[in-house]
Formats: sequence, structure tokens, C-alpha cells
Amino acid sequence: MRALTVVPQRQGSLRDDTLPDPAPAPGELLVRGLALGVCGTDKEIARGEYGWAPPGRDRLVLGHESLGEVITPSGGFAQGDLVVGVVRRPDPQPCGACAAGEFDMCRNGRYTERGIKEIDGYGSELWTVEPDYAVRLDPGLRRVGMLLEPTTVVAKAWEQIQRVGERAWFEPRRVLVTGAGPIGLLAALLGVQRGLDVHVLDRVTGGPKPGLAESLGATYHHDPVEKVLPALEPDIVVEATGVGSLVFEAMAGTAAYGIVCLTGVSPTGRTLTVDAGGINRELVLENDVVLGSVNANLRHYHAAADALARADRGWLERLVTRRVPLEKAAEAFEAGEDDVKVVITLSGD
Repeated sequence: MRALTVVPQRQGSLRDDTLPDPAPAPGELLVRGLALGVCGTDKEIARGEYGWAPPGRDRLVLGHESLGEVITPSGGFAQGDLVVGVVRRPDPQPCGACAAGEFDMCRNGRYTERGIKEIDGYGSELWTVEPDYAVRLDPGLRRVGMLLEPTTVVAKAWEQIQRVGERAWFEPRRVLVTGAGPIGLLAALLGVQRGLDVHVLDRVTGGPKPGLAESLGATYHHDPVEKVLPALEPDIVVEATGVGSLVFEAMAGTAAYGIVCLTGVSPTGRTLTVDAGGINRELVLENDVVLGSVNANLRHYHAAADALARADRGWLERLVTRRVPLEKAAEAFEAGEDDVKVVITLSGD
């Protein structure tokens, strides 16, 4: 079979490879890969910044935003089922969180991840997966099901926001999502599905992003954040850019008893001057909360699958702005001017 592989932490090692077909272990599903989403983590691994190969190997099969079709069924799955594979696995000697099924909150860091950390990913024409780590999708999501994994990230974020809010009376009305990439727009989608007044902030004025936000019923802004925040006073901010200055602006710009959920990972090495005392005063005197959220567990995968099944299919298709075949996979790692989500197709359909 063909597969997209890389030598982790070696720049320029990405290639369209030929590997033996996988043999499913007893009880595993054999899956035909249909498509693979590409995200910032994949690009970091391809640049040699991150990632770990399976033990005893140099190369890692890349890819964690999966979509496939069951060939050999098992564990309640049928031939032809549309499935996505879960990314993370708990560590062999699990911490308390992993033992409770909350492996996205692993305390000791000994988890593994498909296509990222010590387990081959889903970027191949064939792959296997344990039934307990496979999620069945609505058949109508065949063109867009690779969006499930990024949707799990925001499904978890919204769950965490809800749990924090319910420490007391909680009836939020307005949410600001900063960043109109895939995570930001999917966060906006779930906010609209919750019946909130959703606003999306991004600096771009052209391309597909403004229209995608507005098609959801959200309001799109491109003014500076210091102008937008005072006008909105959002109850919730979902921060999806990782831009350090914007993160601190968001902390100080919510309504009283506001929640800021950080989903964007900031680069290191840049120094910012901030009024730490002023931010502390705002957080304490207004009972504000700032939390980070990353990864997802099985509960979030199922919540995300439900959210995508309820979403407008045409809108989801528009979120995928570029599709490239496996033989041209390197093109998916090059930024395009109007990219939102770029997808690698692994089979002819």
C-alpha cells in the first residue's frame, strides 16, 4: 500500500511511501483510507519540529484527521461503515485520568497518539483500528468526515466551558471566536448549534472565511480586537489563534463572570509586555476563568459526530477549500492564500 511517511524531527523527510499492507490483529477493523485532513501539527512534524516514530523504527506514518471505510468488520461495525479512528491511546500503566477514560487529560504524559507519538497514523490507503477506538459516522458525511477530529477539539472545549460555567448560574448569550481557521469556524458552528449569538474575529477581509462565518448566522469582524471586545463584552471567548497579544486582550475583555477558553497553541520565543497586575485584578474581581483545552476522548468524538450530522453538508464542504491526491501530498503542506481546511485524498472516490 501507499502511505505518507516522515522521519520525525528530520526536516525534508516527508514522502509518498510504499509499505506492506497491514494485517489486522484479532478483533481489529481493516479500513480503506478515504481522506486525511492536514493541520498545523502535521506541518510541524513535516518540518522536523515534533513527533516520535514507533519504537524500533525510523519512519512514522503521518496523519491523525482520518476518514475511512470498513473492509473487514468486527466489534459491531459492518462492512462499508464510514469510520474515523481516535487519535490518542492511554498509557500502558494508566494515570487516574486515563484509567477513567479521560485520556485527553493524561497526567503523566505516557500516552501515545496515532500519526504523532509512537503509533502509525491514518495517512495510508489501508489502516487498522481497534473497535473501541473507532467512531461510526453518518453515511452522508463521506465527503467531509475527516472534519470529525478537529470538531472533537471544539466539542471538548464547549463541554469544558459548560462545566466551568455551571459552577454557578450560567446563561451565556454572546460568544466571540477569535480566528476563522478550521478550529475557529467549527467552534462557531457548535456555538450556533447551542443557540448563542456568535461573533467571529479574523484579520482577513477576503477569501472564504467571512462568507463561511456569515453562512452560519454568525457575525464576522475584522477590526482590531481592542475595538471589537468592548463593543461586544462577550460572555465567552473561544481563542483559536494562539496569538499571544490577542490571548491577553481576551482575558481582559469579557463580560463579568466571563470564560476564556484557549484552543490555539502559541509559539515560543516572543516576549510580550503585559499588565499582569491589571489582568489579575480583572480575573479576581469579575470571577473570570481562563482555561486551556486540547485533544479529546471518546465522549467528545461522539458529540462531534452528532454535531456534524446536524450541520449543513454544503457548509461543511465549503470548509474544505482544497483537496490534493496522495501523490501530490507535499502540496497540502504549503499554505495557500485562501486555505481553510486542506485534505489529502487517499482513494479514487
